[in-house]
Amino acid sequence: MPTVELEVTDHIAAVTINRPQQRNALSPEVLILLADIWDRVASDADIRVAMITGAGETAFCAGADLGLLIPLITGDREPVDDFDRAYLADPGVGQKALLRTFDPGKPVIAAVNGTAIAGGLELMLACDLRVAADGARLGLQEAKWGLFPLGGATARLPREIPFAPAMELLLTGNLIDAGRAHALGLVNHVVPQWEVVSYARHLAGVIAANGPVAVQAIRASARAGLGRPTAEALDLELEIGMPIFATDDAREGPRAFMEKRKPHFEGR
Repeated sequence: MPTVELEVTDHIAAVTINRPQQRNALSPEVLILLADIWDRVASDADIRVAMITGAGETAFCAGADLGLLIPLITGDREPVDDFDRAYLADPGVGQKALLRTFDPGKPVIAAVNGTAIAGGLELMLACDLRVAADGARLGLQEAKWGLFPLGGATARLPREIPFAPAMELLLTGNLIDAGRAHALGLVNHVVPQWEVVSYARHLAGVIAANGPVAVQAIRASARAGLGRPTAEALDLELEIGMPIFATDDAREGPRAFMEKRKPHFEGR
C-alpha cells in the first residue's frame, strides 16, 4: 500500500496519509508523494478542491518521523532507498509537501481525524478549511525536542489566532483539544470522529459545485490581501476579480438562476 493515497471523484481530490501504525508521521516517502500530489492538484483542471486526512482513527499526522526523517536531515543516518535519496537531493520538497512554499491554487480542506502535531498541525494551517474530530488534540511540540517548526507555524499561527495563545502553543509545546482549537478559530467545525471525512467531503462537494474559476479567484484574492493595507487589498481584489466577469462561467451562473436550474460550470 502506498504511504499516501489519492482518489479523484466528482472534481474532488481525496488525499490520505496512510501510515496509521506510525500515526501518519512524515517520512521522506510521504513528503515526496505529497509534493507530487499537490502538483497533480494544481495542474489537473478536473480537480476543483482537495481534502486531506490521515488513515485510522487516532492521528491526522504526528509530524516528522523522528526515526526516519529527522536523522536523515541531521546526517545521523545514511539514505537507504530512492525516497531518502530524492529527499536529500531536494530538501525543499518537504516544504512543498506541507504547502509552505507551494500553493496548489485551489481550496484544500483538512479532515483532522485525530491528533495533529508539529508538521501535522502546520499542514492543517496551510489548508483553507479545517474539520476536526471531537477527540483530536493539536499542538506544536518541536521545542520539547530541541527542534524548530519550519513548516510555517511561526509565520502563520500568530496571524490566525491572538498572539498570546499562539505563543503559548509555540513555546510550551502543550497540546490543546478540538474545542479549544475551535474557540480560537483554528478549525471551522468539530464533529464526531466517524463523521470527519464525510463532513469534509460535504464541504468539498459544495465548493466543487460552485464556479471553479470564481472560487480560485476568490481564494487568491483573500490570500493576497492578508496583511496588506485595506486600500492595497481592494486594488488587488479588482485586479483579480474583474476578469471573472468575462468568463463563460460568469454568463452561465446568472442564466441558470433565471432558468431556475443548477448551473453547469466548465471552468472557463
